[in-house]
Amino acid sequence: MPMTGYAGRILRVDLTKRTWQKEVLDPELALRFIGGRGFNAFRMFREIPGGTDPLSADNKLFFATGPLAGTLLPGARFNVSAKSPQTGIFGDSNAGGFFGPEMKFAGYDQIILEGKCSELSYLLITADGVQFKPAAHLAGMDVWQTTTEIRRELGDSRVQVACVGPAAENGVKFCGIFADLARPAARTGMGLVMASKNLKAIAVRGSKPITIADRDRFLRLLKEIDEMIFNHEQYKPRCALGTTRLLSSLNALGCLATRHYLTGRFEKANDVSGERLASTWKTKSKACFACTIPCSRFFIVKEGPYSGLRSEGPEFEGLAGFSSRVGNGDLGLALKGVDLCNRYGMDVISTSECISFAMECAEKGIISAKEADGLDLSWGNGETILTLIRKIAYREGFGDVLADGVRAAAEKIGRGSEELAMHVKGLEIFQADPRGLKGYALGLAVSSRGADHLRSEPSFEFSEDREEAIRRYGVPEAAFRLEYKGKGRLVKDFEERSALADCIEICKNTVVNMEVIYFEMAAALLKAVTGLDTEPSDVQKACERVVNLERCFNVREGLSRADDTLPRRFLEEPLGPECGPSAGSVVELRPMLEEYYEARGWDIETGIPTPAKLADLGLTWATPH
Repeated sequence: MPMTGYAGRILRVDLTKRTWQKEVLDPELALRFIGGRGFNAFRMFREIPGGTDPLSADNKLFFATGPLAGTLLPGARFNVSAKSPQTGIFGDSNAGGFFGPEMKFAGYDQIILEGKCSELSYLLITADGVQFKPAAHLAGMDVWQTTTEIRRELGDSRVQVACVGPAAENGVKFCGIFADLARPAARTGMGLVMASKNLKAIAVRGSKPITIADRDRFLRLLKEIDEMIFNHEQYKPRCALGTTRLLSSLNALGCLATRHYLTGRFEKANDVSGERLASTWKTKSKACFACTIPCSRFFIVKEGPYSGLRSEGPEFEGLAGFSSRVGNGDLGLALKGVDLCNRYGMDVISTSECISFAMECAEKGIISAKEADGLDLSWGNGETILTLIRKIAYREGFGDVLADGVRAAAEKIGRGSEELAMHVKGLEIFQADPRGLKGYALGLAVSSRGADHLRSEPSFEFSEDREEAIRRYGVPEAAFRLEYKGKGRLVKDFEERSALADCIEICKNTVVNMEVIYFEMAAALLKAVTGLDTEPSDVQKACERVVNLERCFNVREGLSRADDTLPRRFLEEPLGPECGPSAGSVVELRPMLEEYYEARGWDIETGIPTPAKLADLGLTWATPH
């Protein structure tokens, strides 16, 4: 049976020569790496030599989507990958919305961008190929302005645009590539890679249908999946609040990132919660392509100094980043902060970390107001928060110090500030305190792109299901967030579940958090859609292969076990008594790491995949040297 589901073509664009060519997708590649993130990992290792300068023309930028994106399966997404200018290691980000399916409709599973444009340009990609468009008139425009202008210029309001904002043009290292105005592939600085290639945007318009190998079987599976989603206990709260519901729940558990992790409880959490946003300014729910879980929202601020602000979102990370993390209790201000990041094209996690880091440095007397351009860096100062977002985006004054990320900022400032920089491998930590989520803490330490909860998202540790934990991981502790036993095996499992979501390119809501689509279901879906003969064990092994290959990429760049760590605060400073259920907790990283390496089949002393493990995965060609 011929391979269906996939578009079947890879588009390779040489920006320097202004040429392009279509390549046929190898079915063997599809079997071994599935799609999306897997395709990008394979190409990155093969085509980006070790030691490549991330901002040179030799770095390549990869867009990829998956075999199930663009079908009726809920929540289509896409991955963007390159060597990261922010971390110097494996760079990758993922976004939802409508750009990924449009890539498929245009006829491409992956787009590979090589070289550098001689002048600022954007690309129009259709089934016919690529048109290079001048973009000098787009220079300096923000994400919203760029998207609007390209659609006006092309005379097509339905063209899907992925673009960068002024932050990328100004060299901010944690800027992203934004689609659908507010759908960011924002982590690890992929926007800066795009800008370094003199590329302002990619506009995609498709017209090709996606064919299904066994339509009847696929529709039966969809019906089964829909029933599981609609009957799931998380369905209604995810529709109503999306990820913003985490602000209240994590605050109740005592592990909400508050005032730069000085505590896990925010006294004004109710004022900035997802529940308050939903009851006051939310106007409508919003979903990604074909999704049955409309977890995003449109909002209009109806009072206060930011009255009239309207946008989509935010996610939990942005909402908490500009409220609890920086000590701000004004919901309108938090929404304005997220909106500015979206328009300038910056990652909300990294931006909020840099600002909260500066605030703690000021509180501890490490930096003065004079060094920070005279700004009042006291917690929750709204004028300072919004001013610093703009200063970072334009690399002005103290904003220039922060614009390379918190690791680099601490290196510039010195004076002990290095211990206050909350990152792993150069990537800033998310809006939950790792001391209150031990599985997530381990996931942050070992993630291939630096501190990143979405590379594992081991949400099972909230379940408190002792019997299921024993069945899956051999110990009951794996089901409890404050326990550390079993977390190595838990994180291994959820890293592969997360890789599954990123390779087939659907939302982690269904694959990871709600556990509706598991390896058995994924194998059945892939067989029905693509016609490829694949078993659950094949799918799991493909996901394991992706995780190992990303590790090999980073080992080639010089990383080892020593880099799989967390800031000292989380390892040695217990959460305070005000943190309720999480009080007194620290992260017992060493035993979790050793269990994780053992579960992975990696060398326990070095954290490097063993030759035996790589041979088992068919990755002998990726053996680190």
